[in-house]
Amino acid sequence: MLNTDNESSRLVTDLNFADEYPQRVLVLRSKAAPHIEETPWHRHQKGQLVMPLTGVVTSFIDDKMWLVPPRCAVWIPSMVIHRNQISPCADVCMLFVDSTDLSMPDKACTLTVTSLLRELTTSLATQEPDYEAGSATDRLVTVLLDQLVEQEREAFDFPIPDEPILNRLALALLAKPSEKRTLGQWANDFAMSERTLARMIKRHVQLTFGQWRSQLHIVLALQKLAVNTPVQTISEELGYESVSAFITFFKKALGKSPRQYRVERWGS
Repeated sequence: MLNTDNESSRLVTDLNFADEYPQRVLVLRSKAAPHIEETPWHRHQKGQLVMPLTGVVTSFIDDKMWLVPPRCAVWIPSMVIHRNQISPCADVCMLFVDSTDLSMPDKACTLTVTSLLRELTTSLATQEPDYEAGSATDRLVTVLLDQLVEQEREAFDFPIPDEPILNRLALALLAKPSEKRTLGQWANDFAMSERTLARMIKRHVQLTFGQWRSQLHIVLALQKLAVNTPVQTISEELGYESVSAFITFFKKALGKSPRQYRVERWGS
């Protein structure tokens, strides 16, 4: 089994251990400590699916941050550099997948996780990693892979550029998402013109400043909705003047109200 404390510790100290196994899929399930846990930057040959069962995982993949709430997972393709930050006491499954012959995305993305995929994953987490080809475990893996390629994609990413000024700006927005300062005010902080900063954001992020900040709000709102945070609380934490203003913003971005989205995606 791979859901032991020893294997959980190995995940942190030997992040390439999954590549030691020739099996198509390897599943690790572990509960995080009562504090935030982080893995260092790393990459491995097998693709990885990060699936929190409870709690939230934040994955940093190349130059983007991905928030991964329960009932979702983030797909990290083979050899893509990344690190993961796991919330306190989270229950997380890590799937290491040989995606050579799979129709999986070649770029990181967030996936909605069906109940069937989640149950298949937790079942495989109790099996020995060195299962034989054609065994019952191997047949279960085949079903899991069939399900994996069918999962719907979500938009849970927030670009964090390497460019020093934009990196500082992204981290400042993350630290205080309710911040309402204008692009001109931020430009003044960085001793540049508003036009120069706008062009820099467009070049590195491929979004306008307003779109970039809105994307952060969507990411954070979806993360909070997935763990049943009240809509009014989300509105206040993101700095909206009223719940109706937040709902209007959300509907414009995703085509439905926060409550409708939560019920359709996560059934609660």
